[in-house]
Parts: sequence; structure tokens; C-alpha cells
Amino acid sequence: MPLWTDIRRSPVAAHVVPLAVFMLIGALQPLVGVENLQLPWWRHAPEHWIYPLQTLVAGGLLLAFRSHYQLAPWRGLGWAVGLGTLGIVWWCGPALLYENLAASGTKVPEWMEWLGLAERKDGFDPSLFEGNGAAYAAVVVMRFIRMVVVVPLIEEIFWRGFLMRYVQADGGDFRKVPFGRHDWRTFAIVTGCFMAAHAPVDWLGALGFGALMYWLTVKSRSLGACVVMHAVANLLLGLYVMWTRQWGFW
Repeated sequence: MPLWTDIRRSPVAAHVVPLAVFMLIGALQPLVGVENLQLPWWRHAPEHWIYPLQTLVAGGLLLAFRSHYQLAPWRGLGWAVGLGTLGIVWWCGPALLYENLAASGTKVPEWMEWLGLAERKDGFDPSLFEGNGAAYAAVVVMRFIRMVVVVPLIEEIFWRGFLMRYVQADGGDFRKVPFGRHDWRTFAIVTGCFMAAHAPVDWLGALGFGALMYWLTVKSRSLGACVVMHAVANLLLGLYVMWTRQWGFW
């Protein structure tokens, strides 16, 4: 397979393809899903097979391209854990405030949804399988592998490992740009794109998280630290969602 061999050798493909394929598989959900609870789960809740498919395919691509990635040096990990925690508190805080206001009977203006004050009940709901212990456990485990392992890798390899350097390369070889080099134009572009990749209700959260991630990138100059920060944030988010049942967060 000469084409696949050429793709595997491409550093650009290594940094872009896993996330691109991940997103393409995710785009199947509105195409194959049917809102009819009388249909089998794989028809009315296709995210329960699409998400594992994303995990397996993107994970396989990461393994295939692994020779292109340089996570070391492993430094700034304390900052990564702290900033990941701060970032997810920033992201989830408005929704928690919304829940408290709604519980007290306070009406929240619709425009405040742009600030993240919104109900987050609709989303990936594993309680669909609560009657089947093995299936429920498998669904939850795969969901955490996706968000704590695969997503941090494919996103940080793309956003910080590739795009942040590609913007500064001005058409040249992005690998010649030192990882973590500061540039305000790059900060604006990468953080803006990171925001745009999320739903409007998450824009404020993505802005804060993206800014913290940029700071960590410049301070640590470690892709591994960025992955750890993202993984810590997603782990805490997953635990928060399981506790609050605000499925719309994941």
C-alpha cells in the first residue's frame, strides 16, 4: 500500500489525520441517529457505538504514527495538574451556578447561555445500560478511555504540536519551529480555532482553558505536559458528569 506508506511518513499527516478522522467519524452521529426510543439503542443512541469506534480508530492511528511524536521532556507536570484542575473548574462553574439558580427558582436569561449558564442534561447518557451491569461498565470504561487517553493525545498533538508551530512557520517546515515558542498572533489563532471547535455554550470555557494551555505550552515547552493537563481536566470532567448526571458536558 504505497499511499498508506507515504501517509505514514508524513509528519503533517501524523499530526492532523488522527483528529481529522476522529471528527469525521463523529459527524456520522446526526446522519445515522433516529429520535425514536422504540428503535434499538444503536439507532436512537448511536453515540454508544460511534464513540468507541472513534476511540479504536484514532487510537490505532496514534500507534501507527507514533514515531513522529515527541512528548518529552516530561517537565511542568505539577503545573499541568494544577492548570487542568483550574481549567475544568472554569469550564463547569457556570453550569453548576445555573443548576443552583434553577433549583432556587431564579430565572436565568437566555443570553447567559453564551456564558455557559445552561442546562447540560442532554448528551452521552450511559444510564441507558444501567440494567445490564457488564454493558454499563463497558460503556463507561470506553467513554473514559476516549476522553482521558485518546482525546488529550490527538488534540494536543494537533493544536499545540502542529498548529501552534505551523502558524509560526509561515509555510515552511513546522518542525523547525521550537515547541512552545511564544507569539501573540499564534495565541489568537490557535485559541480562536480551539473555541470554534466547541459549541457556543462552551466558548467561554474553551477560551479560558485554551489560554491556560497556551501558557503551559510556553512555560514548559513540553507536549507531554500539555497532554497531562488535558487528561487531568477530562478525567475530572468525567467524574463530575457521573456525579451530577449533566450528560451534556461529554
